[in-house]
Amino acid sequence: MKDFGTLVFGYAEMEAYLPENVYQKFLKIKNDEELLDKETADTIAKAMKEWAISKGATHYTHWFQPLTGSTAEKHDAFLDKKDDKAIMRFTGKSLIKGEPDASSFPSGGLRSTFEARGYTYWDYTSFVFIRDSVLCIPSVFVSYHGESLDKKGPLLKSCKVIDKKATELLHILGYEDVSKVTPMVGLEQEYFLVDRPLYKRRMDLMLTGRTLFGHAAPKGQEFDDHYFGAISSRVQSFMKDVNEELWKLGIYAKTEHNEVAPMQFELAPLFSDVNIAVDQNQLIMDILKRIAYKHGYACLLHEKPFDSINGSGKHNNYSLVSDTGINVFDVGKSDDEHLRFLLFTAAFIKGVDTYPELLRLSAANPGNDFRLGLNEAPPAIISVFLGDFVDEMIDSLDSEIKDAKKPESITPLIYVPKDATDRNRTSPVAFTGNKFEFRMLGSSASASFTNTVLNTLLSKELDEVITLLKGCDDIKKTAMDYIKDVFKKHERILFSKDGYSKEWVIEAKRRGLPNLSSSIETIATFDMSKNVSLLKDYGIFTDEEIKARKEVLISQYISSISLEVKTMLYMCESYIIPFMVKEISAYKAIETDSAFALKRKVKLTEYLDSLSLKLDDLREKYALITGEYSSLDEGLKFRSDIVPLLSDIKSVINDYEKIASKEIYTLPTYPEMLY
Repeated sequence: MKDFGTLVFGYAEMEAYLPENVYQKFLKIKNDEELLDKETADTIAKAMKEWAISKGATHYTHWFQPLTGSTAEKHDAFLDKKDDKAIMRFTGKSLIKGEPDASSFPSGGLRSTFEARGYTYWDYTSFVFIRDSVLCIPSVFVSYHGESLDKKGPLLKSCKVIDKKATELLHILGYEDVSKVTPMVGLEQEYFLVDRPLYKRRMDLMLTGRTLFGHAAPKGQEFDDHYFGAISSRVQSFMKDVNEELWKLGIYAKTEHNEVAPMQFELAPLFSDVNIAVDQNQLIMDILKRIAYKHGYACLLHEKPFDSINGSGKHNNYSLVSDTGINVFDVGKSDDEHLRFLLFTAAFIKGVDTYPELLRLSAANPGNDFRLGLNEAPPAIISVFLGDFVDEMIDSLDSEIKDAKKPESITPLIYVPKDATDRNRTSPVAFTGNKFEFRMLGSSASASFTNTVLNTLLSKELDEVITLLKGCDDIKKTAMDYIKDVFKKHERILFSKDGYSKEWVIEAKRRGLPNLSSSIETIATFDMSKNVSLLKDYGIFTDEEIKARKEVLISQYISSISLEVKTMLYMCESYIIPFMVKEISAYKAIETDSAFALKRKVKLTEYLDSLSLKLDDLREKYALITGEYSSLDEGLKFRSDIVPLLSDIKSVINDYEKIASKEIYTLPTYPEMLY
């Protein structure tokens, strides 16, 4: 592990390269205790430059996260000129602020494309790092007038809010030595690997990230033999290179294993500060793709690249931890710790039940529409699973908290305790011991908005608790009354059974829980009055920013479905129909009275005619929608009219593929790609 963190300008590097007084001042700046002045910025920039050059870096960039969901960067060389001589220069001004133009990134109308005033500002709470000889400076991206144009800015705002509210509540509960509370997140990343030569022969995979058609392989995941199975030597070699790259970047890549579906895998780092965790997850996704290329693979991050088997998610494990080591979602052992746990948990549950549409929105993207509710992905209905132990604590609220049954040992070894709760893989939000796991997030998505929403909705409820407890005569009794009231009023959100069952859909409707099955339906709820009030009241977004982000999400949905339509049409015209025609011609050329040959020719002709009619229907409806509708209405029409038609076309092609001659049908099939 000698190379761990060698490409990160972390605390050890700062201490080595910065004067002691500047290093100590930077620590205070990072904790919002001081402001960054020009002299300090210049000193830090010079130290960063010297360190970066010693590592072979020649350029620097402000590394930011626009509303595309990926990352962006513009490289500038350290090279400069002084008195006609080449020098290496990097100033505090260049460190703090950049003007990348970046006018073509989605902004939802917050800035015009002919205006180049987009600015990046150094996020000094996330460490700079080196990639491919470039010093990368994590940054926020804002417009000329200061509106957020990225995913990082709102997350940072929400972190400040939750820090303030959680710290204030802990002080009221007697934890006066706490000075900071940080949202901590662990992000489990799932992905598929496919042989690159096969990937390059599937235009749908290359352009849309998923197979638009493909008959299921004879063997899927029904034997569960891939799940946690022995990792093949080729994949192990890939994972080894991924880990080495991540470790150099200071990313604590901890867990790796085969997932349920064939050629599906998972990588999970240790928990970290949510801002850093999100930054690092963006790097993880990029590195998975790059290293896969070197090993002859393509890494698929789409939520559902293959039908009939598991899709891929990004499980977001969320907790709040103080600078004194308190995890507010740790059940604890004493009455005071139980009270703290129940108080924060009650506030969390109330927030989830009050803003389920916003939380569902945080996991909304077109790819996730194909995954939710199927094969270990939770349903679109937001519910919370607490587990038997916490349920028993809640049931015992009318008596003393300490009467709740404690977990027992599961073996004669007393140091192997039973977990405080089990897991429910069908639950979108599950309590898993000392954290809440949000399982709904899709594998390709940024985790920024999910954690922005979690921070903000919890802040809102903590605010109510703070107001309630401030100055009251009996904090414990008032807190207990609040906890009991919350669990009584918000019991509807608690569900511990099978979230995949039809009975749950009926029961959830009876309880009044929203069931937003598609991302475009979910996007429509963004500007609900309660959502707007929450995000505005806590300074996360302005009215204009909410409107803009809604427009961006709608546009991205429409663009995604449009790409699938155009790709489907192209592949059918260029590949599938010629395959069918060639195969029909081959049977016509056979001089035989075989009943089988005649039936096969008739069946192939039926497939060809059916496909042709459906393609005509697709063209007609696509042209009508894009010509007569706009914005949200267009997106909703895509969902109601185009997506089902794409599915119908897929069914015809799949039926044909099942009987097609492999000498004629030359596109890679599921058995080839998955095995």
